[in-house]
Amino acid sequence: MVNSGDGFLEKTRPKNSRLEVLNCVASDTLKVEILGYQGLTGIKNPQVAEAIFYANQTGMQLKQVKITLNAGEVQIEAGSLQYMHGHIQGETRVGGVAGFGKAMLNKFLANESLFIPRYRGTGSMYLEPSFSHFLVYYLNNEEIIADKGLFYCADGALEVGVAMQKNVSSALFGGEGLFQTKVKGTGVCVFELPVPVEEVRCIHLNNETLSVDGNFALMRTGRIEFSVEKSAKNVFGTLTSGEMLLQTFRGTGKVWLAPTQGIYQALDAGGIGGLGVAPKSSNTQT
Repeated sequence: MVNSGDGFLEKTRPKNSRLEVLNCVASDTLKVEILGYQGLTGIKNPQVAEAIFYANQTGMQLKQVKITLNAGEVQIEAGSLQYMHGHIQGETRVGGVAGFGKAMLNKFLANESLFIPRYRGTGSMYLEPSFSHFLVYYLNNEEIIADKGLFYCADGALEVGVAMQKNVSSALFGGEGLFQTKVKGTGVCVFELPVPVEEVRCIHLNNETLSVDGNFALMRTGRIEFSVEKSAKNVFGTLTSGEMLLQTFRGTGKVWLAPTQGIYQALDAGGIGGLGVAPKSSNTQT
């Protein structure tokens, strides 16, 4: 893994640029940068001015993913590309009947695009700007199981597919559905998160158990076993504890949690008034 900018285009930015690099991860052939706009100033009418004012005051930052290829390959979510320049060629792999069937699974089971476009060559690519939150992660011969819709873009060497829940409890009561997205191999991957990266907690398990009340677990490494279990060993204990069913993760690896996800959902649904008392359950939705 290489974190230097050697061999890449656009090494400098104009002094008056309002862009800043929030995060950067690179390999020999691909570099991913999360760019942040330092305030928006393109005001044309009072309505836009009001929206920009509150966005700037509350710290909302417009972000954009930049991908730089050095004889490399990248795969991105369909519709995410804004523009690119250099010597880059795009393609959409079908792979015959088997490939089409796999693409259909990704679309209807894992909520991913029917076909994930691939681009290879040398140059720069900019994806659509948004107020989303992005996690850049380097997989080192490992596997990540992520919630549906979190995959955003990845090194072309990575395998992106569908992971099926391995037991009935996680499929029926886990809140994640029967299928999730699987990313496997070695390379850089970007995930679009429901909360800022700074609010995500990565729990490292060493042959341990993690129990979560709610479905705010975003991702896990492939060796972690996921199931849904009662919070107590017997029915009476479960009823008196008030927790009922818990998402349970066992093994050795990592689990990424978004503890504040439920707060944002509550604010979006009913404002801040409903948060005067601590919630008795996370009960988040993905």
